[in-house]
Amino acid sequence: MIIDGGPRKNFNTASMLQKFAEGAMSVGNDIEVKTVRLYGIDYKGCMSCMACKIKGKASNVCKFKDALTPVLEEIAQADGLVLGSPIYFGDVTGQMRTFLERLAFPWLSYNDYSMTAPKKMPVVLMETMNGLPDRNNSQGYGSMEHCIKAALGEPEHIIAYNTYQVNDYNRFELGGFSEEAKHQYRDEHWQNDLQKAYDAGRRMAEGI
Repeated sequence: MIIDGGPRKNFNTASMLQKFAEGAMSVGNDIEVKTVRLYGIDYKGCMSCMACKIKGKASNVCKFKDALTPVLEEIAQADGLVLGSPIYFGDVTGQMRTFLERLAFPWLSYNDYSMTAPKKMPVVLMETMNGLPDRNNSQGYGSMEHCIKAALGEPEHIIAYNTYQVNDYNRFELGGFSEEAKHQYRDEHWQNDLQKAYDAGRRMAEGI
């Protein structure tokens, strides 16, 4: 299962996730990959309904019913999970953070504070950002990464730095950036970033 937390259908995050999918599917015809765009579905964050904590009916899959419900149910049965998001103001998008609330809260036991997912699986956390490796304010997946690690296992990280914000810098008030420098960095790194995503997809599929 690939979860795309970016708003743009054909830009940096979407391109990285597509390459991951291609890498996974290259392993064999029996590999099924599904991508869900969070910006394309109507859902809310945790509603604090506590339905996942009812005695005798406790569940580690969110019980609130909306468009995200079937996605969470599919993830519970998946053999691997990939989360991708651009970094805004140092964090993943609001859509991704809202999704993670719904994913992880049912894992949390208020009896012993353990984190238990329906099943363990490999996880890749992907970020695309404007920052550079030595100069960025990204907190990545923040506290939710601890939940993911505790419930699913140690995640792999793939980060694409200094990505293009737009295709034509002349159309926008982006004077703080050098399009020439952006272009040079992209020429030197972007194809390698895409290859890293492809290779990660292949590794995950081979390990299933």
